[in-house]
Amino acid sequence: MSGRRRILHLGLGAFHRAHQAACQQRLLDAGRADWELVGGNIRPDPAGIEPALVAQRGAYTLETVAPDGRRRHQLVRAIADVVPYAPGLEALVRIGADPATRIVSFTVTEAGYYLDAQWQLDPSRADVRAELDARREGRIAGTIYGALAAILGARRRLGGGPLTLLSCDNLRHNGERLRRGLLDFLQLAGEADLRGWVDVHTTCPNAMVDRITPRPPADLRARVLEATGRDDAVPVMAEEFLQWVIEDDFRGGRPPWEDVGVTVVDSVAPYEEAKIRILNGSHSAIAWAGALRGYGTIHEALADQDIRRLAHDYVSDDVLPCLEPGPIDLRAYRDQVLARFGNAALGDSIQRVAMDGYSKLTGFIVPTIREGLAAGRSIASVAMVPALLLAFLRRWHEARLAFDLVDSAMDPASAHALFQSPDPVRAFCADPVLWGTLAGDARVEAAVRTASARVETFASRNSAGLE
Repeated sequence: MSGRRRILHLGLGAFHRAHQAACQQRLLDAGRADWELVGGNIRPDPAGIEPALVAQRGAYTLETVAPDGRRRHQLVRAIADVVPYAPGLEALVRIGADPATRIVSFTVTEAGYYLDAQWQLDPSRADVRAELDARREGRIAGTIYGALAAILGARRRLGGGPLTLLSCDNLRHNGERLRRGLLDFLQLAGEADLRGWVDVHTTCPNAMVDRITPRPPADLRARVLEATGRDDAVPVMAEEFLQWVIEDDFRGGRPPWEDVGVTVVDSVAPYEEAKIRILNGSHSAIAWAGALRGYGTIHEALADQDIRRLAHDYVSDDVLPCLEPGPIDLRAYRDQVLARFGNAALGDSIQRVAMDGYSKLTGFIVPTIREGLAAGRSIASVAMVPALLLAFLRRWHEARLAFDLVDSAMDPASAHALFQSPDPVRAFCADPVLWGTLAGDARVEAAVRTASARVETFASRNSAGLE
């Protein structure tokens, strides 16, 4: 490494390669090569991305698409080494324990933290139980906690020094939640000594990431070949826009990300709330509404004026009162978000965005409902979003969705049972997995019931005004 410091990233999916690795490439392009990026998976890769990246020595093409449809193709060589997956993760653990590694970063889905409403690790989850059993047997079952415990345990034994654990995903307060979950995991595993070391020798900055990154379309490889002459087996595409906001809390230093457009701050909270509630919340609402009306892509759904108005009203009526005043022009941000969603060249699928509705409702939507009720405000516009999810789940229950539903936080048997109950709205609003402390709240039920009647009318027409 010639004295360079290292970031180890866990997860080689499209978002990491379009976002964090793209920022690292910007540094390399600016002649800042004192940090290197190494990546690997903590679970087997059924998509075949990892072996293709190994064959291409970590290089791949990033296609970015501007709102006017202009495409740019960039060869990204930021991933210096791709570590092939192997059970036990020996190579990743060895790299993570090396003193040259100063940051371990990762992209986790909202459900992948396995936390309850109090941010405590939920040991009743099957994946958590499996990881605890595996840890006691010296194995790794595939969760972020098992992988980090193995890396940190080795780092402690070998004297690798302090480490920053950096979340690069959509969960609010992701650094704080990761830390709570990891410490809980080590406590439950009976590793008090390692828990104490981790508490002293690691930091977990909160971070906010944003770049729409659709699943690579079938014609992307051919398009890249035509534009660049490279036959790239694993290109990725993303919108032109990129945002990354990180709290400056690093134990062993960090790259000069602020020199390439990253926002480094004392607190990420206002940026995080704006992004999660405005962008992620409206994205989910558009996807569920679009599925009900039979659209295949986000931009097609947003071109439906009923759906655009629904998303606009959700943000304007109920989200903005929760977030103002603040350091961001939220109305301009709302309009920018909707313009980005309308980018037809992205072809972002309804199927991709509609996934994981249980955790998205809990993380993106419920806080606005809770704060609106506490302030005595109407929640009529935001209540449309859970009502859309309920109608979307009914389509799934009736096998009328145009695609398979993936939701890692949803128990399929319990979800089917909603629609076998005499009052699905009441059963839905009483589910503590979705609502936490608001489960069974009569005000929530009343608002969702009213919204559900509107959604029923909305979904029954190909194009109709919401009443």
